Amino acid sequence: MEIEQQCQIAKQASSAMATLSTADKNGVILAMADALDGAHDAIFLANQSDIQMGKSAGLSSALLDRLRLTPDRLTGVANSLRAIAALPDPVGTVTTGFRRPNGLNIIQQSVPIGVLGIIYEARPNVTVDAIGLAIKSGNALVLRGSQSATHTNRALVEVLMAVASPRVPDGSVQLLHDTSRDGVSVLLGMREYIDVMIPRGGAGLIQRVVHEATMPTIETGEGICHVYVDELANLENALDIVVNAKTQRPSVCNACETVLVHESLTQWVPTIVGALVERGVTVRGCMSVQACHQQVVPAQASDWATEYLDLTVAMKIVPNCEAAIQHINQYGSHHSEVIVSDSYTAIAAFTNRVDAAAVLVNASSRFTDGGEFGFGTEMGISTQKLHVRGPVGLQHLTTSKYIVYGTGQIRG
Repeated sequence: MEIEQQCQIAKQASSAMATLSTADKNGVILAMADALDGAHDAIFLANQSDIQMGKSAGLSSALLDRLRLTPDRLTGVANSLRAIAALPDPVGTVTTGFRRPNGLNIIQQSVPIGVLGIIYEARPNVTVDAIGLAIKSGNALVLRGSQSATHTNRALVEVLMAVASPRVPDGSVQLLHDTSRDGVSVLLGMREYIDVMIPRGGAGLIQRVVHEATMPTIETGEGICHVYVDELANLENALDIVVNAKTQRPSVCNACETVLVHESLTQWVPTIVGALVERGVTVRGCMSVQACHQQVVPAQASDWATEYLDLTVAMKIVPNCEAAIQHINQYGSHHSEVIVSDSYTAIAAFTNRVDAAAVLVNASSRFTDGGEFGFGTEMGISTQKLHVRGPVGLQHLTTSKYIVYGTGQIRG
């Protein structure tokens, strides 16, 4: 089936999607979660096919990690669906209402966006998250997954949509058959059918979508995330936060890529470098960091602007909080930035002046996540400033409509 035809079908289904009852939405989403639990073998078989193809194609360890589904990950994805079902329905909420002097009653009400498009790299969990969020928010959905996850995505969609009928309109979820690079250009021209396009992947994909899309986009940016350890930091907390932010899952966008340390803590640097090296992390440091530990690799200028997505981290000693803020605003990707400090002054300066979707105080950057924020899951983490910034949850997949009630008023 051609891309345009699949987009047309999704558009046709969108009006019926917008009128689904909350009970039907939740019933379908819970049935999907149960279906995932019962289809592990088929899904893992498909995923192994993609993993083997990825290895043959030379995919990096970070991309293979994103592609791989484990029992725990698949159970987690199913539980994310259950969390979505438990959330309030965002559709139909009256956000404001007022009466004009001429007797008109005006309300502003949340409504589905219409048709969501999502282009994403080798992350099969996104397939499930996107379907659950689209159904709960009353939107139709067009999925363009990575060619390297073709078998897994197809298996997931088949399992999920097998339990969707008859409550979810036929055609409301479209997994594109064409995963070619040229197909992306065609999809980005489908403004007539797709209301918003969301890219999830590396900087190259995101920039291509933002520059070529004919429809509005929600930019989910790369994650060059920093942890700044201030002079008044609790160093036990700082050690735990840096290690967790870098090593808990290094291939994701909210992992730490650069550690900045106040110069008064130079004697502590060997401790944090040692803890990272012990866990297999390559530390690429400035000259001052190199002097603290023999296993530090010299940092290049490009390291400060690199999203490694693996067990590599850049580290720099800075003179003060002001220098840390300037470094982050110069090299960061406006995603998630962390300060570890017990100083009210430093925390206030950092939270007020660092330009990021999420600023975390004495907590790991790994918490910038839809599930951790209580959104069930997210469609991505937006680094733009309009419509939505940060984890893109259910409420962000709606827009608003004004409804005006009159009794025959005309304008003079």
